[in-house]
Amino acid sequence: MGRVQDVIEPVARLMAGGGVVVLSGAGLSTESGIPDYRGVTGVARRHTPMTYQTFVGDAQARRRYWARSHLGWRLMARAVPNDGHRAVARLHGGGLVSEVITQNVDGLHTAAGSRDVVELHGRLDEVACLGCGQRTSRLDLDGRLRRANPGFAGRVAAVNPDGDVELDDAVVAGFRTVDCLACGGMLKPDVVFFGETVPAQRVRRCFAAVERARVLLVLGSSLTVLSGRRFVLRAAQRGTPVVIVNQGPTRGDGYAEVRVDAPLGRVLPALADRLLGVQRAVSAGGVPVVPAAG
Repeated sequence: MGRVQDVIEPVARLMAGGGVVVLSGAGLSTESGIPDYRGVTGVARRHTPMTYQTFVGDAQARRRYWARSHLGWRLMARAVPNDGHRAVARLHGGGLVSEVITQNVDGLHTAAGSRDVVELHGRLDEVACLGCGQRTSRLDLDGRLRRANPGFAGRVAAVNPDGDVELDDAVVAGFRTVDCLACGGMLKPDVVFFGETVPAQRVRRCFAAVERARVLLVLGSSLTVLSGRRFVLRAAQRGTPVVIVNQGPTRGDGYAEVRVDAPLGRVLPALADRLLGVQRAVSAGGVPVVPAAG
């Protein structure tokens, strides 16, 4: 990567007029210690995520998921926003980013201060009953699982992108799951598993945001699955400029007006500094241009 100022120059020129909709993926959270599925994190590339069909159809697989997720949740719950999340929140608060759509389930955009984030795939810190639909806090479930499994522990090397960890089957075998307190139904994290459909209303909200956008800014997503890539396709169909900042290639590169391959933790804070400096100059009666790199 060249000088950060040079790298962000074409991005800053497109974003300076505001109306930017952010679409973020797992690559934005890697600097918070959460690996991605397909990026530069080796652990993520080896991990096979749980599918919805396996979760609801296989009691042993469900036990294995909850045992692994029970330990993984402790690590996820300690994750904090990184410089990239905070930069997006600054751009949002400064009025340049109008809306944020994230494919992540970690809640870190909201924790960083972004408002009304559309969490396309749900949140890991919430739990839903597949029987009655009641939603409860993951903290509450964590307490119930701790009481049902006193002393449960295992050696954890790293947390996976969907919040679970790798454990030996012998460790998993004695784990006790719990059911919904309201109806006795099956509990599931309130996230969209692979093979599951994103709620239609949420998808419509995302498409509406993209259609309002002056620029679509993709951050840390390989755009491998259609769930996120469809918004890039819609922006391209409408002639809306697409900017992609991601380490490694993406399936949206052919639609990008500007493509940056660089760490988001370096690029986004520099971009926020540059653009918010421009905004301050405009509000003081200055000329709305991007300052020269230097």
